[in-house]
Amino acid sequence: MAKKRIIQAINEALVEEMTRDERVILFGEDVEISLFGDTRGLSQRFGPSRIRNTPISETLITGMALGAAAAGHRVVAHMMFANFTYTGFDSIANQAAKLRYMTGGQARLPVTYVAAYGGGRSIAAHHSDTPYPLLMNLGGIRVAVPATPEDAKGLMKSCIRSDSPSFFLEAGGRGGEMGEVPDGDYVTPWGQAAVRCTGGDVTVVAIGSMVKLAMVAAEVLRNEHSIHVEVIDPRTLVPLDEACILSSVEKTGRLVLVDESRDSCSAASHIAAIVADKAFGSLRAPIRRVTVPDVAMPYAPNLERLVMPSVERIVATIQQLKDSRP
Repeated sequence: MAKKRIIQAINEALVEEMTRDERVILFGEDVEISLFGDTRGLSQRFGPSRIRNTPISETLITGMALGAAAAGHRVVAHMMFANFTYTGFDSIANQAAKLRYMTGGQARLPVTYVAAYGGGRSIAAHHSDTPYPLLMNLGGIRVAVPATPEDAKGLMKSCIRSDSPSFFLEAGGRGGEMGEVPDGDYVTPWGQAAVRCTGGDVTVVAIGSMVKLAMVAAEVLRNEHSIHVEVIDPRTLVPLDEACILSSVEKTGRLVLVDESRDSCSAASHIAAIVADKAFGSLRAPIRRVTVPDVAMPYAPNLERLVMPSVERIVATIQQLKDSRP
């Protein structure tokens, strides 16, 4: 076990998987120079037959990824920013998400789409979307949203080894965050949430980069207000560990969802609907969501901070919920 940055953990997973399986190839925008650091050193180590820069054409990247996967490669398609995925979305939504079903499982499509999501870096609307709600709705794409270096490595390995197409979404600008990473080979399982801290007063389901904020809020609430929060990190949104979330809500009777996507049709809204359907009788207060308003992400840092979830918003929401009468 050693402490590593998230971006180091992702890079380590890529190196190990490419060493383990020569069918793994990686291509995308600027992957040879590695602007983010996640593909650093791969070009020198594995050469141009397995690591390639592509033109700035997302339609090309997603189409080539699909074809290469169908031909027997295990493909990592680096899209850089999640917003860029929209340009190449036809191959993802109309082909990758559907072909396994349409061929009765005969077509294997081991494609891992890698993209950085989210705000907090003041790089404006075209680079700051959080698109996992859109991906969740496709019906045939697995979605991994790691919050820690350990899960970043384990989920990258799970994505690459899957025979179904997967999205690996890394929180933009948070690659330097540190955490313990186990030694040796391991994978993080699909559809198995992690309980990051236990508590009996309120359940908080926080997605991806929001886990860190939720943990800080939980500490503030425990130390300053004697409110004990249970923080759940789903780790994967497709498949989603409903059982873990429902079990926690049945214990606490209260639910707050912290989600960096826009509020309408968000992951938070979907999870809220599941809990309302399956654990309504356990709720002692309304479900609350801490999300981004239905606006484009502002460029101005002060406005960006205004729309993003924050520790202060999470604390205030939980206080109001705890004070509400059943």
